[in-house]
Amino acid sequence: MDWAKTRNDRTLAYVVPLAAFMLVNLANQLVTGTFLDDFFRNHPSEPWWKRYPDQWIFPIQTVLCGALLAFWWRHYELKWSGWKVAVGAVMGAVGIGIWILPTQAYEWMNLEGEPEGWLKWLGVLPRREGFDPGVFENPAAWWTATVLRFLRAAVVVALVEELFWRGFLMRFVLKPDGDYWRVPFGTPGWTSYLVVTGCVILVHQGADWPAAFVWGTLVYGVAVWTKSLLACVVMHGVANFLMGWYALAAGKYGLW
Repeated sequence: MDWAKTRNDRTLAYVVPLAAFMLVNLANQLVTGTFLDDFFRNHPSEPWWKRYPDQWIFPIQTVLCGALLAFWWRHYELKWSGWKVAVGAVMGAVGIGIWILPTQAYEWMNLEGEPEGWLKWLGVLPRREGFDPGVFENPAAWWTATVLRFLRAAVVVALVEELFWRGFLMRFVLKPDGDYWRVPFGTPGWTSYLVVTGCVILVHQGADWPAAFVWGTLVYGVAVWTKSLLACVVMHGVANFLMGWYALAAGKYGLW
């Protein structure tokens, strides 16, 4: 492989980190959702790596994607602008507030079990099963798992997703047969909005689809308004940080 040529490929820089991230997610689903689940999950007397494979798969994913981002870092258009970053931070808080509203409504409504019908479709669910660092009794292990999880959510996810969705795909859809890199960042178009937002919805679980639609629309709006990829990354990072904090505080581990 010609590493110099690979490193100079701008498209690979924006596409490969998310592709690697999704492949590791797929591997995690295969480990915990197939016949391998019996090997990994049903051994209460076995070591933690068998009982909680996501506790080591996700850190590997974080390191791998972080290395890919560092490898291609010079390609990323992360230009500082105080007001644009502020817009991203505020919209991140607004967006994640909307995202967690359905599961918080579950508590306000004093529901039990898993509702059906329109409540389930809107994501009004307990969301308590998921990544829980509390499986570790050792404080050092708890903090290590928690810090790595926040690093994954607020930094790695924010970068790999915004680089691909807004940095690459939003442009590619507007000019797939030409030099899409000549399309200025944040150029609006109904086709790009529908395709990018639709993809964002589909990569999330069904309970999050209504929230993902609102979120995708808000981030698209921030991209068009600010013309700043960094604003979108900050928006995503702030949102994921707040979601992680809420998940830990409320025991809503299914959110992250």
